[in-house]
Amino acid sequence: MSQPNAPVSDSNVARTTGARLVVDALLTHGVERVFCVPGESFLAVLDSLHDETDRIQTIVCRHEAAAANMAEAVGKLTGRPGVALVTRGPGATHASIGVHTAFQDSTPMILLIGQCAREHLDREAFQEIDYRRMFGQMAKWVAQIDDPKRIPEYLSHAFHTATSGRPGPVVLSLPEDVLSDACDAVAGVPAYQRVAASPSVAQIDKLRELLEGAQRPMVIAGGSGWTPAACADLRRFVENWHLPVGLAFRFQDTLDNEHPNYAGDVGLGINPALAQRIRDADLLLVLGPRMGEATTNGYTLLDIPKTRQTLVHVHQGAEELGRVYVADLPIVSGMPELAAALAALQPAPQPAWAGAAEDAHRAYLEWRKPRPIPGDVQMGEVIQQLRAHLSADAILTNGAGNYATWLHRHFSYRHYRSQLAPTSGAMGYGVPAAIAAKSLYPRRAVVALAGDGCFMMAAQELATAMQYDLHVLFIVVNNSHFGTIRMHQERHYPNRVHGTGLTNPDFAAFARSFGAHGETVERTEDFLPALQRAMNAQRAALIEIRMPQEASTPGATLEQIREQGRKMRGE
Repeated sequence: MSQPNAPVSDSNVARTTGARLVVDALLTHGVERVFCVPGESFLAVLDSLHDETDRIQTIVCRHEAAAANMAEAVGKLTGRPGVALVTRGPGATHASIGVHTAFQDSTPMILLIGQCAREHLDREAFQEIDYRRMFGQMAKWVAQIDDPKRIPEYLSHAFHTATSGRPGPVVLSLPEDVLSDACDAVAGVPAYQRVAASPSVAQIDKLRELLEGAQRPMVIAGGSGWTPAACADLRRFVENWHLPVGLAFRFQDTLDNEHPNYAGDVGLGINPALAQRIRDADLLLVLGPRMGEATTNGYTLLDIPKTRQTLVHVHQGAEELGRVYVADLPIVSGMPELAAALAALQPAPQPAWAGAAEDAHRAYLEWRKPRPIPGDVQMGEVIQQLRAHLSADAILTNGAGNYATWLHRHFSYRHYRSQLAPTSGAMGYGVPAAIAAKSLYPRRAVVALAGDGCFMMAAQELATAMQYDLHVLFIVVNNSHFGTIRMHQERHYPNRVHGTGLTNPDFAAFARSFGAHGETVERTEDFLPALQRAMNAQRAALIEIRMPQEASTPGATLEQIREQGRKMRGE
């Protein structure tokens, strides 16, 4: 005789596994590729992905840091969460770099981690980590799924969280027995929808009032959350109002750099003329950026907490407004919603600042002209040649290092999402980001610029590029040291060089060992022919550029930096 409260089983409900529910959720939310390094803790998910190779591409990487960086790059490029799948313990800790970059760069991303079986948890089982504690300050949300029936719910929450408000990473821990357990199938789960605030009519009216009363207004745009349509609306707004526009650190592709209103990038190594223009402004419209350390020149460009300038700060997350700078008009809004409202604003005739945008653009054009540096390779001219011979939609990636200052200063970003670089300052990003970009856009040229130290943090991913026939061009700037750290070392401890030198391989031969095309350039005039051969190679290619250590930045040699250090120390 049955018990009165016993659950009733519906024999018509289809049965499945937790792993299949994970894959079904990825399909529901529009995921087209996942990046992973395989591990036994999520073999059940790999088995379910085996049945969906026509709808989800699994790109197997050689290191979990690269897999996470690739997922982050997809989030940057598309605005949709990139997905990485890694195993427990070492796999998760390796992947943490991509999560940190996604958090600081406000990039939607989801990291799925295979976890120990539930019955083994809290015993310090093999490779066990509590990811809720590990990623607590590094992600928007971290959770562990302990019931397979709730997988669709958790994945839906993850995609909504990663894309809503200020975008960012979500980490989900998946115990291996949850993935292998049988459970009821779940049907009819809708795809996630982005949730964003919009500026109110009163806020837009107030912004217009501040603009009409200004004498020297300036726009600083950038940050995450932009779309091609939003960028077009931003362009209409600044054209209608004749506003000069600076773009935040490593968001230089928010506006065509050839646009007559473009004033330059507001980041590390800022043009002094642009920095002064920002200081002299009476109204700053900050549309999207966090106003972090890089964009404010180490928090020295603007007064804290109240700026001398009237400040309008628009950001996707309410928690960012007033965090460092107290705005006169803080607005919580998504970038598409904001830009549409600004594009609809009819400008006042004859603004008081007429001609300011043209002046700012002329100063930018003068700033980006190459200056001579020591050695036989003039990096400014090399970047100019890249700019001249790449299509406008080419994607340029980089990690961190002094080599990137030539790219930021001399390249012209002309297409939305043609720049992929970490505002978090993470080395080793450019190589995997380029591979991810090429997997998304196989017909667009993709170039990764890396220093020798930066490249070697992800050099093994040449194997990934070759495995998936991704024709990325890698340009390695080799000066046999960690250039940025050496620069700071000479400034603070002149002539006491220690721990910053590097012994490197022959990078061109290294590339050829993977089956890629490889070349070495030691003179400026040799670069363009090497570039043309690499672009015609019909496979991944690498150009090594050898430079002297003395060529530290576009504006200073190591000896000049050393002399600054001596003066600081009173020597």
